[in-house]
Amino acid sequence: MTRLITLLSSLMLSFSVSAADNWQQIEEKAKGQTVYFHAWGGSQEINNYLRWAGSELKKQYGVTLQHVKVTDIAETTTRLIAEKAANKNSGGSVDMVWINGENFKSMKQNDLLFGPFVEYLPSWQYVDKSLPVDSDFSEPTEGLEAPWGVGQLVFIHDAKTLNNPPSSFSEYLSYAKAFPNKLSYPRPPEFHGTSFLKALLIELTNNDASLQRPVDEKSFPLVTAPLWSYLDEFHQVAWRQGKQFPAGSAETLQLLDDGQLDVAITFNPNAVFSAQANGNLAETTAAYAMDAGALSNIHFLAIPWNANASEGAQVAINFLLSPDAQSRKGDLNVWGDPSVLENQHLVGNAKNTTLFKSVAEPHPSWQAALESEWQKRYGN
Repeated sequence: MTRLITLLSSLMLSFSVSAADNWQQIEEKAKGQTVYFHAWGGSQEINNYLRWAGSELKKQYGVTLQHVKVTDIAETTTRLIAEKAANKNSGGSVDMVWINGENFKSMKQNDLLFGPFVEYLPSWQYVDKSLPVDSDFSEPTEGLEAPWGVGQLVFIHDAKTLNNPPSSFSEYLSYAKAFPNKLSYPRPPEFHGTSFLKALLIELTNNDASLQRPVDEKSFPLVTAPLWSYLDEFHQVAWRQGKQFPAGSAETLQLLDDGQLDVAITFNPNAVFSAQANGNLAETTAAYAMDAGALSNIHFLAIPWNANASEGAQVAINFLLSPDAQSRKGDLNVWGDPSVLENQHLVGNAKNTTLFKSVAEPHPSWQAALESEWQKRYGN
């Protein structure tokens, strides 16, 4: 028995030494590489945070992080599919992507991802494994994407002007009827707009079991009928009579601050704090979730199969998962994006994030189906 324990110990030691050696080789190869990181560019706080991360990566590892700002990561997926079709299996134009849900499923199905690599990252040891970090919109991640932060669909109101905000979508409609032109949601397929549709559908159908399965074209009209009926009513009393919609979460915050909207929408429960810190929202604003809970997911970082700088991308992701980078990302005065690390590894007010009761995302196929039907009905 003692010999067996000794043998296992020496095997584990040699594995950890070889993992450390491998990581050292990755860091060596990463030096001097430029990582083209395709990520949403619609937030000043996020862009500032990525500039900080880029300067740290350059200083500590000799890696240049180039933030390629995109409005929708689906554009990047399309580019990668084109590179795959052209047999461009190395020297790709994208080294790293910020994704979740539908785009991950599409990239995985089309064999567009490098890996598995996640469990070999030294920072993986700090990740809170009680979070759903191994599944993305019900699709197993299988080490092909690394968790980066936690998202929840929440609403922001100004307690000075609206003390008792609508706490269900049913109340949301009643409020819109009582106070026309004061509520809206971002225009799908913008991420926050589609998330609003999903959360609304979940409430209206009592989270119908079919939402956790791939969309069935035959039952889709029946399952979604309450959604379109609701929106037909809501748009008549919504901001600009539903003929125009905010472009995204940032615009809803701006419209709230301007007094045009009474409720803003965000996928970050801490967004209100960073907006207050930057002077974009009044101190009397606060975030809340619907009584049923907040639509929740993890957002992830991945590397395309043909990345030109796959070592640099691994080093960048490992750094972004480090306690230092996650503490800064979670800082309410910086970005305030909830961390995926165990709390004991965080410092500062990143430790103070309170998450709302969680509502699971539907199957990823619902995203495209809802966006397409919304476009048909209200897109013109």
